Amino acid sequence: MARERKFSTDDLYRATKQLLLQHGYEGFSFSLLAENLNISRGAIYKYFENREELISNFMQFEMQLFLGELKEIEKKESFDEKLTFLLKVIFRNSTIPQLIEIGQRLPINENAKVKENILQLENMHLDMYKYLQGFIEQGKQEEKLNAAIPDSLILGIIFQSIMIPNHFGIPQSQWVRSIKEVLCHGILK
Repeated sequence: MARERKFSTDDLYRATKQLLLQHGYEGFSFSLLAENLNISRGAIYKYFENREELISNFMQFEMQLFLGELKEIEKKESFDEKLTFLLKVIFRNSTIPQLIEIGQRLPINENAKVKENILQLENMHLDMYKYLQGFIEQGKQEEKLNAAIPDSLILGIIFQSIMIPNHFGIPQSQWVRSIKEVLCHGILK
């Protein structure tokens, strides 16, 4: 049995993220987490009733960090600066799509804390779009974005750009510039 020792929330969430990305939702367990942190499973159960509660708490933590970064978009002046910034934030947080997929697998069970966390995550998702609404409006006012295209589609395409595989290992700075070029001017010459 692992010996009892203290662990920080950062340690717990760092290990949770690593294990979720490595093993997925189905393969994630308190046993695996406890082994990774060199603690007993009981130490985790002191704070979380089950893995869904831990994962939903972790997802909130990750979303708060992401929203904190995203808020900085308001400090950028031009639409081009904001788009470059947004793409850098998205690619810096490249594991978010995987984590969102894992979060969508969480069963909404009888655990009130899990239900509350999932509701808060949904509200955070809406906050994300609120932060980006000014960005979209500015792009349309500056005639950089097509006003006839729905805002949600524009944001969806931008956020999905992270899912495009970079099979040939193009350096990330060049990859992000190229994606920005495609977003702004298309693929036609």
